[in-house]
Amino acid sequence: MSIADRVRVENVTVLSNDWYVLKKTTFSFQRSDGSWQRQSRETYDRGNGATILLYDPKRRTVILTRQFRYPAFVNGHDDLLIEASAGLLDDAEPETRIRAETEEETGFRVRHVRQVFDAFMSPGSVTERLHFFVGEYEPGDRASSGGGNAAEGEDIAVLEIGIDEALAMIGSGVIRDGKTIMLLQHAALNIFSDQR
Repeated sequence: MSIADRVRVENVTVLSNDWYVLKKTTFSFQRSDGSWQRQSRETYDRGNGATILLYDPKRRTVILTRQFRYPAFVNGHDDLLIEASAGLLDDAEPETRIRAETEEETGFRVRHVRQVFDAFMSPGSVTERLHFFVGEYEPGDRASSGGGNAAEGEDIAVLEIGIDEALAMIGSGVIRDGKTIMLLQHAALNIFSDQR
């Protein structure tokens, strides 16, 4: 039996369609004992996205960004957020979009990228599925200063950090972004693990 056979949508109300789409849905879900339970959930649909960790295996460095994130700020984070480069797909293929987003944010023109996994980042309320990539870079791959798109409110600083320092920044709470932590842990286990 498919999960679709266990969900009966009864009503969908659009609560907001400003920045992205917020819906309230009433549905019945068939529980594992066979009974049906009526539930109501709000979902925030901002589209799917992609993120990438640029890494230099020879120098054991990674490229990260630092920028203001209002939702983190209103939840008590009184600092800029350090993150892996990321962006929404906007109807493009994940690899195509992450190449463009990487150059826009970091200034690096990526030659080879590899998707390593995808994940739902906050499946209790946000519909987004994020595609995770890694890609090698060299200092000569930088085509511009990056910084993001000012018209979209982006004011992005580019950071080059050693992998060991980046991992320590997770432990100290300096890096708190989930997608970035996942990519750094992936790199520690799969890219830099044999280089110690």
